[in-house]
Amino acid sequence: MGLAERLWHDNLDLARACLDDPFVAGLASGVTPRERFAWYVGQDAAFLEVFARAYALALARSPDRGQLLAFTELLRGVTDELRLHADYARRWGIDLDAVEPGPACLAYTDFLRATAALEPLPQVMAAMAPCMRLYAWLGRDLLPRLDAASPYADWVRTYADPGFQALADRVDALMDSPGGDAAAMARLYRRAMTLELGFFRACSG
Repeated sequence: MGLAERLWHDNLDLARACLDDPFVAGLASGVTPRERFAWYVGQDAAFLEVFARAYALALARSPDRGQLLAFTELLRGVTDELRLHADYARRWGIDLDAVEPGPACLAYTDFLRATAALEPLPQVMAAMAPCMRLYAWLGRDLLPRLDAASPYADWVRTYADPGFQALADRVDALMDSPGGDAAAMARLYRRAMTLELGFFRACSG
């Protein structure tokens, strides 16, 4: 078992807590209140902008062509997510430019900024991998329970898509590249998963 797989299994308690959160659990059935999802869209868009910049910093520090291409693909994936959020914002009248990040969002983005600026690339990947792996896992778990009439069906299908899983696998592969400090990576991974749970709990209100 590689480091990426081991860290995921070591943090399944937090992944399951995210899945059981009322906000997340209600996305498949559609019972999540629309105002809470609208708030989430704004917060997640603010988060994804920082996530994209963290990828851009990693891309600039890529030591070889393979990593350069990998980070380019991952950055493209985040811009696709941002387009999904922009589409929700247009449909629901959300002004993303007026969004003020809440405490849970700021805690996560501050963590990402500091990690991307100061840590070696394998540690940066350990801080970013949980978001990718968790969302792919949530999408796959929610998909069999999805009510086609749910207003959040697009969200579930986006993260259940094999293409998104492929991006998560790419991040895991980068995390398994040589040169990382396994203990530091474990701490960063756990911190990111804890921040993910805090983010969803904030969305539950």
